[in-house]
Amino acid sequence: MTKTKVLVSGASIAGPALAHWLRRRGAEVTVVEQSDGLRPGGQAVDARGVAKEVIRRMGLDAKIRAVCTDTAGAYVVDADGKVLDTHRAEENDGDGYISEIEVLRGDFSQVLYDDTRDGVEYVFGDRIAELRQDADGVDVTFAGGDRRRFDLVIGADGLHSALRGMVFGPREQFIRHLGLVLAFYTVPNEFGLDRWMIDYHEDGRSAGLRPIHDADRAIAMLSFPSPDFEIDYRDIDGQKRLLREQMAGVAWETERILAHLDSTPDFYLDQVAQVVMEHWSNGRVGLLGDAAFSASPMSGAGTGLALVGAYMLAGELAAADWDPVAGFAAYEDRMRTYVEDNQEIGRMHVQMLTATDAEPAPEPDMEALMALVERAVGGPELPDYVGVPDSGPTG
Repeated sequence: MTKTKVLVSGASIAGPALAHWLRRRGAEVTVVEQSDGLRPGGQAVDARGVAKEVIRRMGLDAKIRAVCTDTAGAYVVDADGKVLDTHRAEENDGDGYISEIEVLRGDFSQVLYDDTRDGVEYVFGDRIAELRQDADGVDVTFAGGDRRRFDLVIGADGLHSALRGMVFGPREQFIRHLGLVLAFYTVPNEFGLDRWMIDYHEDGRSAGLRPIHDADRAIAMLSFPSPDFEIDYRDIDGQKRLLREQMAGVAWETERILAHLDSTPDFYLDQVAQVVMEHWSNGRVGLLGDAAFSASPMSGAGTGLALVGAYMLAGELAAADWDPVAGFAAYEDRMRTYVEDNQEIGRMHVQMLTATDAEPAPEPDMEALMALVERAVGGPELPDYVGVPDSGPTG
């Protein structure tokens, strides 16, 4: 019997995770990535609660833990560096403020790629230029000129998803700016970091430093409130000017951190935003991860949503015998509450970060908040998909 052919757009975390499960369920998978290769480095991403169970089922627990940043915890400090609060990685069974599974995005992506590369076709340096779907499949034209036909196409290409724009409509329909801008980049570890993250907050703005495996380097993290965000995410020089302007005068080590802006190899700045969509599929085209339901970095759940979503999407499609209508509908049904809970946490975290003395954050109902956090971390029940093909993990 001919295998179901699935094209996945995006090779960061959601795309290769989906490729892992699609291949195990019996599909023939192609992943297209517009970058020339895997993008190294990036921010630290976390796995909590139900996401750790997905990693275990993938057979990748040991490999993911081997590349963890090994962060012991976080200190919240004042302008003089005095510790005001301490968060340890082992708190809340490793699912607290600092997760026990914390990995640089690029390292996580590399583990997933290494796990799938032998059974999945990866096409780097190309992208979907055009697609046309009918009742039986999707005809795809790639920017490089190739034309191929697939049974299903999945966009796992992030917050600024090009596939979402092609099939579902302009980004303005779906992206919700949360009033915060986030930047991070690598700096020399001239600050004496040793397995502990440091976080400083001042009147709605924040500066922080995060340790990584390489003791000679660290990741700087800066944020500032902004009611709108109009700068092009590809305009790096303009972004750096904006960051300097907005962080000017912030105390602690902020000035020293900003001094490395022009020499850093991996600067990133973007709006803190969520993607809100009524449906994550259109015919034979579906969305996964940030492309479908970004909860923002402030939720701490982007990787978890991607991993759990990949498990559910592949499982429900296979359980529906690859019928897109039934498979996509079941996937949305299982994921919707999990997504909405984590998006609510993301919004609440932004409110806390952007609060000032003049405009403090509203006092939360702590009982309701704890219940929300428990649901968001615990996530949905993972079906065993008894009777659905499973070739087993390769890791």
